[in-house]
Amino acid sequence: MTPAPDPTDARLRAALAPPPPPAGLAARVLRALDAAAGGAPPRVDVAASAAGVVRVTPGTGRIDAAGARARAWAERAAEELAEYFAGERSFFTVPTDVVSLAPFHRRVLDAARAIPFGETRPYAWVARRIGAPAAVRAVGTALGRNPIPFIIPCHRVLRTDGGLGGYAFGLPLKQRLLHLEHHTPALVGCATTRILCRPGCPHLARAEESTRVVFATVRDARSVGYRPCRTCRPT
Repeated sequence: MTPAPDPTDARLRAALAPPPPPAGLAARVLRALDAAAGGAPPRVDVAASAAGVVRVTPGTGRIDAAGARARAWAERAAEELAEYFAGERSFFTVPTDVVSLAPFHRRVLDAARAIPFGETRPYAWVARRIGAPAAVRAVGTALGRNPIPFIIPCHRVLRTDGGLGGYAFGLPLKQRLLHLEHHTPALVGCATTRILCRPGCPHLARAEESTRVVFATVRDARSVGYRPCRTCRPT
Protein backbone atom coordinates (compact mmCIF):
# COMPACT_ATOMS: atom_id res chain seq x y z
CA MET A 1 0.00 0.00 0.00
CA THR A 2 1.40 3.41 -0.99
CA PRO A 3 1.86 5.69 2.05
CA ALA A 4 0.02 9.00 2.04
CA PRO A 5 2.21 11.94 0.98
CA ASP A 6 3.73 13.91 3.80
CA PRO A 7 2.08 17.38 3.89
CA THR A 8 5.35 18.79 5.17
CA ASP A 9 6.98 18.03 1.80
CA ALA A 10 4.28 19.96 -0.03
CA ARG A 11 4.71 22.97 2.26
CA LEU A 12 8.48 22.93 1.77
CA ARG A 13 8.13 22.77 -1.99
CA ALA A 14 5.77 25.73 -1.97
CA ALA A 15 8.03 27.73 0.34
CA LEU A 16 11.18 27.06 -1.70
CA ALA A 17 9.65 27.62 -5.14
CA PRO A 18 11.25 30.65 -6.86
CA PRO A 19 9.01 33.72 -6.98
CA PRO A 20 7.64 34.80 -10.38
CA PRO A 21 9.61 37.58 -12.10
CA PRO A 22 8.11 41.06 -12.30
CA ALA A 23 6.07 41.52 -15.47
CA GLY A 24 8.22 42.51 -18.46
CA LEU A 25 11.50 42.22 -16.52
CA ALA A 26 13.70 41.50 -19.54
CA ALA A 27 12.12 44.27 -21.61
CA ARG A 28 12.64 46.80 -18.80
CA VAL A 29 16.29 45.73 -18.45
CA LEU A 30 16.85 46.23 -22.17
CA ARG A 31 15.23 49.68 -22.13
CA ALA A 32 17.45 50.66 -19.20
CA LEU A 33 20.53 49.46 -21.08
CA ASP A 34 19.46 51.36 -24.17
CA ALA A 35 19.01 54.53 -22.14
CA ALA A 36 22.42 54.12 -20.49
CA ALA A 37 24.20 53.38 -23.76
CA GLY A 38 22.24 55.85 -25.86
CA GLY A 39 21.55 53.03 -28.30
CA ALA A 40 18.69 51.06 -29.78
CA PRO A 41 18.25 47.51 -31.05
CA PRO A 42 20.27 47.18 -34.27
CA ARG A 43 18.51 47.15 -37.61
CA VAL A 44 19.74 44.31 -39.77
CA ASP A 45 19.38 42.89 -43.25
CA VAL A 46 18.90 39.12 -43.45
CA ALA A 47 19.88 36.94 -46.41
CA ALA A 48 18.92 33.27 -46.68
CA SER A 49 19.09 30.30 -49.01
CA ALA A 50 16.75 27.36 -49.15
CA ALA A 51 18.98 25.69 -46.52
CA GLY A 52 18.90 28.52 -43.95
CA VAL A 53 20.24 31.95 -43.03
CA VAL A 54 23.37 32.89 -44.95
CA ARG A 55 24.09 36.42 -43.73
CA VAL A 56 23.05 39.02 -41.14
CA THR A 57 24.45 42.51 -41.69
CA PRO A 58 23.77 46.07 -40.50
CA GLY A 59 21.03 47.54 -42.63
CA THR A 60 17.43 48.67 -42.85
CA GLY A 61 15.51 45.44 -42.28
CA ARG A 62 15.77 44.21 -45.87
CA ILE A 63 15.12 40.54 -46.72
CA ASP A 64 17.33 38.97 -49.40
CA ALA A 65 15.97 35.58 -50.41
CA ALA A 66 15.26 33.80 -53.67
CA GLY A 67 12.37 31.37 -53.43
CA ALA A 68 9.61 30.72 -50.94
CA ARG A 69 11.64 28.49 -48.63
CA ALA A 70 14.54 30.94 -48.43
CA ARG A 71 12.15 33.82 -47.73
CA ALA A 72 10.47 31.81 -44.96
CA TRP A 73 13.86 31.25 -43.27
CA ALA A 74 14.82 34.93 -43.63
CA GLU A 75 11.50 36.17 -42.26
CA ARG A 76 11.66 33.75 -39.32
CA ALA A 77 15.22 34.91 -38.58
CA ALA A 78 14.14 38.56 -38.63
CA GLU A 79 11.28 37.78 -36.23
CA GLU A 80 13.48 35.79 -33.83
CA LEU A 81 16.18 38.48 -33.90
CA ALA A 82 13.62 41.13 -32.97
CA GLU A 83 12.49 38.98 -30.03
CA TYR A 84 16.10 38.41 -28.98
CA PHE A 85 16.89 42.15 -29.04
CA ALA A 86 13.73 42.76 -26.97
CA GLY A 87 14.93 40.33 -24.27
CA GLU A 88 12.16 37.87 -25.13
CA ARG A 89 14.20 35.03 -26.69
CA SER A 90 17.20 33.05 -25.47
CA PHE A 91 17.63 30.68 -28.43
CA PHE A 92 17.17 30.54 -32.19
CA THR A 93 15.33 27.87 -34.15
CA VAL A 94 16.12 29.07 -37.66
CA PRO A 95 18.78 27.00 -39.47
CA THR A 96 21.98 28.51 -40.82
CA ASP A 97 23.74 27.84 -44.11
CA VAL A 98 27.54 28.05 -43.78
CA VAL A 99 28.42 25.41 -46.37
CA SER A 100 30.38 27.93 -48.46
CA LEU A 101 32.81 28.71 -45.62
CA ALA A 102 36.20 27.05 -45.20
CA PRO A 103 36.29 24.02 -42.85
CA PHE A 104 38.36 25.87 -40.22
CA HIS A 105 35.90 28.78 -40.24
CA ARG A 106 32.95 26.39 -39.82
CA ARG A 107 34.61 24.67 -36.86
CA VAL A 108 35.20 28.01 -35.14
CA LEU A 109 31.58 29.05 -35.62
CA ASP A 110 30.34 25.67 -34.39
CA ALA A 111 32.38 26.17 -31.21
CA ALA A 112 30.90 29.64 -30.69
CA ARG A 113 27.43 28.22 -31.21
CA ALA A 114 28.06 25.77 -28.35
CA ILE A 115 28.51 28.57 -25.77
CA PRO A 116 25.33 28.66 -23.65
CA PHE A 117 23.11 31.70 -23.53
CA GLY A 118 24.28 34.12 -20.84
CA GLU A 119 27.80 32.67 -20.66
CA THR A 120 31.12 33.62 -22.23
CA ARG A 121 34.34 31.85 -23.21
CA PRO A 122 37.84 33.11 -24.11
CA TYR A 123 39.30 32.86 -27.60
CA ALA A 124 41.71 30.24 -26.28
CA TRP A 125 38.79 28.03 -25.26
CA VAL A 126 37.50 28.09 -28.83
CA ALA A 127 40.96 27.23 -30.14
CA ARG A 128 41.24 24.26 -27.78
CA ARG A 129 37.72 23.07 -28.59
CA ILE A 130 38.46 22.86 -32.32
CA GLY A 131 41.75 21.06 -31.67
CA ALA A 132 44.02 23.97 -32.60
CA PRO A 133 45.20 25.45 -29.28
CA ALA A 134 47.93 27.54 -30.95
CA ALA A 135 45.53 29.15 -33.41
CA VAL A 136 44.08 31.79 -31.09
CA ARG A 137 44.77 34.66 -33.49
CA ALA A 138 43.22 32.74 -36.40
CA VAL A 139 40.18 32.02 -34.23
CA GLY A 140 39.77 35.73 -33.57
CA THR A 141 39.98 36.47 -37.29
CA ALA A 142 37.38 33.80 -38.09
CA LEU A 143 34.99 35.11 -35.44
CA GLY A 144 35.46 38.64 -36.77
CA ARG A 145 34.24 37.36 -40.13
CA ASN A 146 31.19 35.60 -38.74
CA PRO A 147 28.55 36.09 -41.47
CA ILE A 148 25.63 35.33 -39.14
CA PRO A 149 26.18 37.27 -35.89
CA PHE A 150 23.69 37.04 -33.02
CA ILE A 151 22.32 33.71 -34.29
CA ILE A 152 25.87 32.33 -34.19
CA PRO A 153 26.90 34.08 -30.94
CA CYS A 154 30.46 35.25 -31.57
CA HIS A 155 29.76 38.08 -29.09
CA ARG A 156 30.09 35.49 -26.28
CA VAL A 157 33.82 35.09 -26.97
CA LEU A 158 36.13 37.39 -24.99
CA ARG A 159 39.84 37.89 -24.44
CA THR A 160 41.51 35.76 -21.80
CA ASP A 161 41.84 38.80 -19.52
CA GLY A 162 38.10 39.43 -19.75
CA GLY A 163 38.38 42.24 -22.30
CA LEU A 164 35.76 42.44 -25.01
CA GLY A 165 38.11 41.83 -27.91
CA GLY A 166 36.61 42.86 -31.24
CA TYR A 167 33.13 42.90 -32.75
CA ALA A 168 31.95 43.71 -36.26
CA PHE A 169 28.92 45.64 -34.96
CA GLY A 170 31.06 47.66 -32.52
CA LEU A 171 32.09 47.07 -28.91
CA PRO A 172 29.19 49.08 -27.37
CA LEU A 173 26.70 46.68 -28.92
CA LYS A 174 28.75 43.66 -27.83
CA GLN A 175 28.68 44.99 -24.27
CA ARG A 176 24.91 45.56 -24.47
CA LEU A 177 24.30 42.03 -25.75
CA LEU A 178 26.31 40.52 -22.91
CA HIS A 179 24.36 42.61 -20.37
CA LEU A 180 21.08 41.65 -22.03
CA GLU A 181 21.87 37.94 -21.86
CA HIS A 182 23.05 38.27 -18.28
CA HIS A 183 19.70 39.76 -17.24
CA THR A 184 17.37 37.75 -19.48
CA PRO A 185 16.21 34.56 -17.70
CA ALA A 186 17.49 31.46 -19.49
CA LEU A 187 14.81 29.17 -18.01
CA VAL A 188 11.22 30.08 -17.20
CA GLY A 189 8.46 27.78 -15.99
CA CYS A 190 4.70 28.15 -16.14
CA ALA A 191 3.10 27.58 -12.73
CA THR A 192 -0.16 26.51 -14.39
CA THR A 193 1.21 23.80 -16.69
CA ARG A 194 4.35 23.02 -14.63
CA ILE A 195 6.36 23.05 -17.87
CA LEU A 196 9.87 24.57 -18.07
CA CYS A 197 10.77 26.50 -21.23
CA ARG A 198 13.40 28.76 -22.71
CA PRO A 199 12.26 32.34 -23.47
CA GLY A 200 11.04 32.43 -27.04
CA CYS A 201 9.27 29.06 -26.85
CA PRO A 202 5.69 29.28 -28.21
CA HIS A 203 4.38 27.40 -25.16
CA LEU A 204 5.82 30.03 -22.83
CA ALA A 205 4.40 32.83 -24.97
CA ARG A 206 0.91 31.63 -24.06
CA ALA A 207 1.60 31.78 -20.31
CA GLU A 208 0.45 34.79 -18.33
CA GLU A 209 3.21 36.92 -16.78
CA SER A 210 1.78 36.25 -13.33
CA THR A 211 2.27 32.48 -13.76
CA ARG A 212 5.90 32.62 -14.90
CA VAL A 213 8.63 31.37 -12.57
CA VAL A 214 12.36 31.87 -13.22
CA PHE A 215 14.76 28.99 -12.56
CA ALA A 216 18.55 28.81 -12.55
CA THR A 217 18.81 25.18 -13.70
CA VAL A 218 16.67 22.34 -14.98
CA ARG A 219 17.51 20.43 -11.80
CA ASP A 220 16.02 23.21 -9.66
CA ALA A 221 12.83 23.15 -11.73
CA ARG A 222 12.53 19.37 -11.57
CA SER A 223 12.95 19.47 -7.79
CA VAL A 224 9.68 21.38 -7.44
CA GLY A 225 7.70 19.38 -9.97
CA TYR A 226 8.37 21.08 -13.33
CA ARG A 227 9.22 19.10 -16.47
CA PRO A 228 11.29 20.32 -19.45
CA CYS A 229 9.34 21.40 -22.52
CA ARG A 230 9.47 18.94 -25.42
CA THR A 231 9.46 21.77 -27.95
CA CYS A 232 12.35 24.02 -26.84
CA ARG A 233 14.17 21.27 -24.89
CA PRO A 234 15.86 23.30 -22.13
CA THR A 235 19.10 21.82 -20.79
